[in-house]
Amino acid sequence: MVALENTEDVHNMVVCTLCSCYPWSVLGLPPVWYKSAPYRSRAVIDPRGVLNDFGVDLPAHTALRVWNSTAEIRYLVVPMRPPGTEHLDEAALAELVTCDSMIGTGLAFTPSQVAQGAAS
Repeated sequence: MVALENTEDVHNMVVCTLCSCYPWSVLGLPPVWYKSAPYRSRAVIDPRGVLNDFGVDLPAHTALRVWNSTAEIRYLVVPMRPPGTEHLDEAALAELVTCDSMIGTGLAFTPSQVAQGAAS
């Protein structure tokens, strides 16, 4: 298992182009779209378009790296810490992280998004 850190300069996204290799033992069952052929092909061909479809609009200067999971190696994305969360403990930070943010097709929620029910 390899952890990939998202930063202001680099955003990581995970795909399995051959099948649906997914760290289910860590993240639970994969979303249905993760196994779909359109996601698997578009993630490689048009990753920014895929992210836009998921509502993630990265700054133009942010490099996008797509990682291909295999049966031998699985990837997890460590999402960027949302601004204003420096005071939060580990449990509170964990509430901001989603399966999508650990695949790289989403961002970690902000505390206000969680309070408004966005994480539901």
